[in-house]
Amino acid sequence: MKKILFFAGLIILNWISCSAQVGTPFIHDPSTIAECDGKYYTFGTGGGGLISADGWVWQGGAVRPGRGAAPDVIKIGDRYLVGYSSTGGGFYGPHAGSILTMWNKTLDPESPDFAFTEPIEVARTVEDEDCDAIDVSFLMGPDGRLFCTYGTYFGFIRLVELDPVTGGRLPGNRAVDIAIDCEATALIYREGWYYLLATHGTCCDGVNSTYNIVVGRSRQVTGPYLDNVGRDMLRGGGKMVIAAQERQFGAGHFGRFVVEDGVEKMSLHFEADLDRSGLSVLAIRPLLWKDGWPEAGELIEDGNYKILSRRRGYSLELSVDFVRAQGGKPFWQIQADEPMTVLEGQKLADVANGWPQGTIPVRMADYMARPHQKWTIQAVPDAGGYLGGPYYRIIIEGTDRALAAAEGARLETVPAFTGADRELWRIDQLTDGTYRIMPKVIPGQAVNEAGAGSLCLVSVADCTPALGRFDFNSDNCKWDLKRH
Repeated sequence: MKKILFFAGLIILNWISCSAQVGTPFIHDPSTIAECDGKYYTFGTGGGGLISADGWVWQGGAVRPGRGAAPDVIKIGDRYLVGYSSTGGGFYGPHAGSILTMWNKTLDPESPDFAFTEPIEVARTVEDEDCDAIDVSFLMGPDGRLFCTYGTYFGFIRLVELDPVTGGRLPGNRAVDIAIDCEATALIYREGWYYLLATHGTCCDGVNSTYNIVVGRSRQVTGPYLDNVGRDMLRGGGKMVIAAQERQFGAGHFGRFVVEDGVEKMSLHFEADLDRSGLSVLAIRPLLWKDGWPEAGELIEDGNYKILSRRRGYSLELSVDFVRAQGGKPFWQIQADEPMTVLEGQKLADVANGWPQGTIPVRMADYMARPHQKWTIQAVPDAGGYLGGPYYRIIIEGTDRALAAAEGARLETVPAFTGADRELWRIDQLTDGTYRIMPKVIPGQAVNEAGAGSLCLVSVADCTPALGRFDFNSDNCKWDLKRH
């Protein structure tokens, strides 16, 4: 169903590029996100794209010549290879088109080194061919070989091999059909498997777009790509990765970004966002891996949580005196004919007056649904963020008492949240579904390369939380966030 409204989409994108886009991530068919000199870039259909200094707040400003549709970008060595398609596309458009590639030393249009090379054609389709040369995507395999996929619903998805030095097609390389009944594909490699992510459904129809992202995998880059029940993607197979959300519709154009071991993000666009006039927007979600299959994770929603250490299952809590709750009897005191009553749980007002007024450290213990164990996590507007998420405040539910990083890589709570950097927290959902909780800064300590605090919340022992180095292979660094 590709690009039925292709030219209308170009008009919309041109209008957006002339309007203020600060903090407004409008884009269609986004490329895989690339990092360059501390900033993040993604390119879209119609030319141009978005830039972000922190990975959360995006604005226009990326530059890509050639206009055309559905680009992709990959860093190879110290250069960036950018590809795009020159075609109309779709069931009702011409199918003659080209996949073009070009190089640049940088993605920063303000850099003196910013200069794209002349584009090279690496694939072509004609009007009556059973493929449409559009929706390019790159993969550098574990053996250093470079591949690209392309194609739409009109016919086959095809794979060709490129020269990683020139960006051109390897001489004599023949295209291989690897999927059908999809478009906007992306190849990734992980732990001996090649994964083909593909966009299924209809696009370019606003809130009625049915785009969704599916996946198959193969031990060979040329396929066959089978889904979780053994269906070949050449016969329409594909396991769901992400589909429509409650207020966002038309999930398409998958991209993978590996932050570090155990921390991965997936980029995509939603064809229509109800909170942004129904326009197409960039979205970033945690990328999870369940039983060898990719799934979309979730952003943390504002709400009340218990924060449980994966090491033991103990709860993060204020280090205050334990106050016994009222009610209940030992079993030997219960009378057979005694009527049942509903007991109230312990409330904040029952215990808060006994808490110290100043800073209070934290500890871990059995979760007993007590006020000193209940936390509220809330995004902090205007505090910026990181790739795929905003900074949060973590406070004791019903109060303004906030979790904070302290000198010496210690943890404490302050009487009131002030918005200071040490009171802001980065929360990443890890590839196994657990969470990493990391302060924006630690007083007296330099920030790391990602711009966040260099240490994360860890369990030093069963009952002792602290700030320590992140190790994805250790449950000491992992937390479960459970709504209550």
